[in-house]
Amino acid sequence: MKDRLARRLGAAPGVGKTLAMLDEGHRRLDRGTDVVIGFVESHGRRHTEERIGALEIVPRKVVHYRDAEFEEMDVDAILARRPKLALIDELAHTNAPGSGQNEKRWQDILEILEAGIDVISTVNIQHLESTANVVEQITGVKVRERVPDWFLRKADQIELVDSSPEQLRRRMLHGNIYPQEKVNQALTQFFRSENLTALRELSLRFLADETDEEILQHLRKHQHSAVWETAERIMVVVNDEPGTDLMVHRAARIASRIKAPLDVFHVTSGDAVASSTKFCKRLRELAKEFGADWHVIQADDAASAIMDFARREQITQIVLGSTQTTRWQQLFGSGAVVRRVQKMAASSKIDVHIIALSAATEEIEQ
Repeated sequence: MKDRLARRLGAAPGVGKTLAMLDEGHRRLDRGTDVVIGFVESHGRRHTEERIGALEIVPRKVVHYRDAEFEEMDVDAILARRPKLALIDELAHTNAPGSGQNEKRWQDILEILEAGIDVISTVNIQHLESTANVVEQITGVKVRERVPDWFLRKADQIELVDSSPEQLRRRMLHGNIYPQEKVNQALTQFFRSENLTALRELSLRFLADETDEEILQHLRKHQHSAVWETAERIMVVVNDEPGTDLMVHRAARIASRIKAPLDVFHVTSGDAVASSTKFCKRLRELAKEFGADWHVIQADDAASAIMDFARREQITQIVLGSTQTTRWQQLFGSGAVVRRVQKMAASSKIDVHIIALSAATEEIEQ
């Protein structure tokens, strides 16, 4: 049976993620579901503590570390209790040493899910690995706790708990988010209006991407041969020739302008190993820097491999290179593959961009 996992996603602290999680817990309890609180952090907020109400709380584990005392979620107690649903706050949390076998709370949740217990959890957009660096640049505040994107995407349901920047700042002024002694500093740093607006946009965009992925899964199942323009998706095809990295830069600029995801696709011949070359390693690292997904496929028919991937992933634009170098000729048949891709892409209504690699090479060598 598939794990049941739900997330309450927020743009910033104070939007109401924990309250939304507790409200859902009460709704499930009223319907007869066996619900417990695995861990809820109220931060001293009266409204949060009041909202717990009749929900059963699994006692926390007390951990002593470096002459300090910490309270952590007791995973073993939750597993022994075996509820139908556990409410677990603050997904992006590092456990105190000695509190259990897992370093991170999201790893605790994986263990609970594997035991057949459903989970509702909470997380802010800044804690996702893919957005943490962007948030640091926007706010100037270091993001220390991070959660892998794949874990958030594992959720069966992601619900955005939204709040306008103005409303969040009012909550802050009224002392409903941080203690009064921290309010002024927060309002002039992380909780500036422009920061909150940008974080809200990041959250909405992430949720839109998730909805788009659900549409993609449906199309792959029912309309695998057609490209549906639900959103733009860019694919750049690379090889191990100097100058190819400039193609990745070009494709990344195209993707950035239209706010589209980018896939970097490397086709190898049957007797080649893409990861064996220093240049391909550089391309992989470059793809990672741009937040692109890296794919390596071994295929004797490069054109078919490119188009199979493009159709399966609902690619709307393909970036290819045109070169006279021997390696590219061996792989792409002296331009025959480029022409075949153009022809097949036209029938699938996919745009193709041709980049001159000879010019790219000259640019890099200068």
